[in-house]
Amino acid sequence: MMLALFLPLFLLFLMIGLPVFFGLVAAPGILLWLNGQERDMVLLYRNVYNGMDSFPLMAIPFFMLAGELMNRGGITMRLVEFAQAMMGHLRGGLAHVNILSSMLFAGLSGSAVADTSALGSMLIPAMEKQGYSRRFAAAITAASSVIGPIIPPSGIMIIYAYVMGESVAALFLAGIVPGILVGIGLMIMVKVLADRYDFPVATRRHNWTERGQASLKAFFPLLTPLIILGGILGGVFTPTEAAAVAVAYALFIGLFVLRTLTFRELPDVLGRAGITSAVVLLLVGAAMAFKTVVSLSHAPEMMASIILGLSDNPLILLFLINLLLFIVGMFLDAGPAIIILGPILGPIFTAMGVDPVHFAIIMSVNLTVGLATPPMGLVLFVASSVANERIERISRAILPFLAVEIAVIFLITYVPAISLTVPRLAGFLN
Repeated sequence: MMLALFLPLFLLFLMIGLPVFFGLVAAPGILLWLNGQERDMVLLYRNVYNGMDSFPLMAIPFFMLAGELMNRGGITMRLVEFAQAMMGHLRGGLAHVNILSSMLFAGLSGSAVADTSALGSMLIPAMEKQGYSRRFAAAITAASSVIGPIIPPSGIMIIYAYVMGESVAALFLAGIVPGILVGIGLMIMVKVLADRYDFPVATRRHNWTERGQASLKAFFPLLTPLIILGGILGGVFTPTEAAAVAVAYALFIGLFVLRTLTFRELPDVLGRAGITSAVVLLLVGAAMAFKTVVSLSHAPEMMASIILGLSDNPLILLFLINLLLFIVGMFLDAGPAIIILGPILGPIFTAMGVDPVHFAIIMSVNLTVGLATPPMGLVLFVASSVANERIERISRAILPFLAVEIAVIFLITYVPAISLTVPRLAGFLN
């Protein structure tokens, strides 16, 4: 019974400011020691390494390196110019450009943090010059950046597939329509706010010749997600190999085609991607070790009995689980949350008839939106740093966009076809 206290102890460590990695390792370690299970303590810390020692997880550092190469090679700017040519003439044009750029950038990096830092450093100052408040510019950047881990490639979906034994390709395909829905929802909210507060128009309407030129400049970056998904679905390479192909493609385009990247910049690019990847993989390793104690403590069985005791109606339980995941997402990064809660919640809802891929998308989208949710959302801190604006002010400005994202989450939850149609058409589901 003592081992069941690992989760409250972990939350206590988070509240006093202990880094997530150390909390994930220390909380179960202390309880195993107090319970006299020294042998299990050895297993716990061995699993930190074993949790990272996985071929499928190699996709994460490769995708992060690809995103870093494209960002350093000026490819992000070409995506922004393309988005501006298409949508800059609308009222609230730069806000629309911000959202569309996030949707396009999602197909390159799959990282909300990379999206916020790369696009925010360009678009937040530009929006401020056009008369938007800094807090609004930071808020729309943070809100739209959560599309990054939903539209493939997605780091958190790779983690979910690794932990739960699902198909990475099926999860990638299932994330396409939900990601587009989030983007469209945010654009509708921007239109409502633009009409109400008379937001400025970013540029004149571009003619089709100018749009064609912008499309040509963005052609090679926009080809990246097609190469990744096309290769995976065509059986040319695995998702992990696709990540390596994305790196090779980004390197080739940056060095030899666009010539916006130099060999002298590569050590810094590799260093930045290495540090970011190390943080993610350490969290994955610690969370996998944490999962060991979850199984030893019989917490999944206890949680299942509690959840099933609340109601036997799957629709009500899905509503309650969405609330739980949303709260968890406020405090815990999406990767560790998936590794901790996926093995507990996934089997319960699968047994109730919820498709495993559908539940994976519900969980992934919900926890991803948590990245932009006050008080502890990670991309809020990044947006605050990029915009040099206080988190409290950004948090108030982001509330209308969070309301849209929550509405999309419930739409995804109660209309499974939104997530499942594309993978079903591709032959990944019956």
